[in-house]
Amino acid sequence: MATVQPFQPFRYSAKAGDPANLLTQPYDKISPQMQARYLAASPYNLVRIVLDRDYGSAAKCFSDWIREGVLAQDAAPGFYAYSQEFEVPDSGERLTRLGFIGLGRLEDYSANVVYRHERTLTGPKKDRRELLDHTRAQFEQLFLLYSDPGGSVDAILNEASKGAPVLDVLDEYQARHRVWAIADPDQVAMIQSLMGDKKLLIADGHHRYETALQYAKDHPEDRAAQYVGMAFFNMLAPGLKILATHRVLRGIDPTGFHERAKEHWSATALHSVDELKGALSAPAPGIVRIGVVTGAGQHLLERPRVGGELDVPVLHNDILGGLLGISEEDVREEKHIKYVRGIDAAVAEVREGDAEVAFLLEATPIEEMARIAFAGGVMPQKSTDFYPKLLSGVAIYRME
Repeated sequence: MATVQPFQPFRYSAKAGDPANLLTQPYDKISPQMQARYLAASPYNLVRIVLDRDYGSAAKCFSDWIREGVLAQDAAPGFYAYSQEFEVPDSGERLTRLGFIGLGRLEDYSANVVYRHERTLTGPKKDRRELLDHTRAQFEQLFLLYSDPGGSVDAILNEASKGAPVLDVLDEYQARHRVWAIADPDQVAMIQSLMGDKKLLIADGHHRYETALQYAKDHPEDRAAQYVGMAFFNMLAPGLKILATHRVLRGIDPTGFHERAKEHWSATALHSVDELKGALSAPAPGIVRIGVVTGAGQHLLERPRVGGELDVPVLHNDILGGLLGISEEDVREEKHIKYVRGIDAAVAEVREGDAEVAFLLEATPIEEMARIAFAGGVMPQKSTDFYPKLLSGVAIYRME
């Protein structure tokens, strides 16, 4: 079902300098502070393209770097094994995941080849379309999952990653990213064959996928535009980690919230955030549990889980919409709501007066996310946080 192709990406040359000063986190994860740090790190840092809202200037920068040899195109088409070694935030667990980078054919969701699991927001797609229109290039890989219980593709990647990598870099979160070129025609053909019957699930990059898909529809005569850069990972292999994405709300009045919630939830007052963390860390698959932190303290909301429902839709439908009156349009436009990784960071928003309430969630299990997506369902925006992110600028696809 899935059509994957090798390609000849543009990658940073030795002339550009240390890759740690050039590559970035995904565009939507770059804070103003990170952007300033990236700009100071190198005149060739990718942030000068992916976050330049003067899209003509971004396109000129891209062309100049190619002309100057800062970016160089690989001589032969291939796939690229991509390894990430990292420590899981909060738990300290060390994990490694291995996938591969290539091109994937863009398909309508209705074709049942590529599946989404989250709804998208309006603003990011407008921004990414402007950049794509001006540069005709994709600077970041989409994060795609596929199911391969036998690990047949992984076996090829393990063999290909035994030699010296073409990239070896630590990011600012101390995750180690390594890349190996796979140009052997037999290995390339085998990967294509093995992926041919796979369904693909978007883990990260829904906005960029839908932007690229619309671009492809607008340019049906352009064969290069029918593909997008992807990084593919076996969802059944070790090292695939989903973190919770918490919600903090601003500009609302949470007074009386706990009393209204008691109609359907049990609300337990806890002495500290650490106690709340401990409660959420103990497995309880039959119960929906949501932590609530306000200026008055912290509570744990609990109720029985019904029919395989997931925590994020329950939060959005029952609490944000039902108890606080936040509409789906408010969520799409990110009115009142902010998405935060890490319990401590979410709590700090409330403690420092930047938000009125934080809702703390457990991570969505990968098998549950896949179950909903492959059945044609979608979850609210920012339902999952795959960690670590793919670095931007590792393998740039210029549509030509």
